[in-house]
Amino acid sequence: MAIFIFILIHWYASLFFQSVFHHRYAAHNLFTMSKFWERMFYIGCFFTQGSSYISAYTYGLMHRLHHAHTDKTEDPHSPHNDPNPFMMMWTTRNNYFNLYIGKTDAAEKYKKNLPDWERFDKIAHNYITRFCWIAIYIIIYALLATAWWQWLFLPATIIMGSLQGMAVNWWAHKFGYENYKLTNTSKNILPFDFIFWGEAYHNNHHKHPQNPNNATRWFEWDMGFQTMVFLQKLRVIKIK
Repeated sequence: MAIFIFILIHWYASLFFQSVFHHRYAAHNLFTMSKFWERMFYIGCFFTQGSSYISAYTYGLMHRLHHAHTDKTEDPHSPHNDPNPFMMMWTTRNNYFNLYIGKTDAAEKYKKNLPDWERFDKIAHNYITRFCWIAIYIIIYALLATAWWQWLFLPATIIMGSLQGMAVNWWAHKFGYENYKLTNTSKNILPFDFIFWGEAYHNNHHKHPQNPNNATRWFEWDMGFQTMVFLQKLRVIKIK
C-alpha cells in the first residue's frame, strides 16, 4: 500500500510542475511571478520529476513549436508522425534534446520570455544526476514494496515526466470529445479531469491557448487553474 501512495504523490506532484510551471508559465506566459518564486519552481521540478527532469526553457520552446505546427511533420510530438505512443515518446525525446543542445534551432519569435536558469540546468539536467535519482527510487522501492510485482512500476517512476507528456500528447490527439471544430485533431480526454491537472482539455486549450482555464463547459474542472487561483491568493503568482 505504501508504494502506491508514493506513486500517487509522485504522479500528481510531477504533473503539477509540468502543467503549471512548464506548460502554462514557460510556454504560454499565463501568469507572472518573481525571480525568487521562479527559481523555487525550478527546484520543485527537480525534486518531483527527478530522473525525468526537463528544462523549462526547452519545454516551453518545444511546446510553442507544437502549437505552431500541430499534426504536421514539424510538430515535435504528434501521434500522426509515429505508429505508437512509445515511438512518439522516443521522437519527442530526440526533438527535445536536439533543441536543448542547440542542434535544432528555432525562430527567435518562439524564444521570447522563456524562463532560463542555465547554471541550475547544468546540475539537474545531466546523466550523473539522473542515475542518482534512479538509485534513490530503487532505495524507495526496496523500503516500500511488499511484493515482487510492485517493482514493475519502477520504470514508470523513472520516466514519470516523459510518461505524463506522452499520455496527454498521444491520447489527446487520438481519443476523446471535441468542444470546438479545429484544423487539428486535438481532443478532450476526460469530461471531468481528475488525473491530468486540467491538461486533458486539449481541444479547449488549442482553441484558446492563452486562456489560463482549460475548462469551458459546466462539467469540466481544471485542477491546474484552480491551483493557480490559490497561488495567486497567496501572492506567489499573478494571473494575466
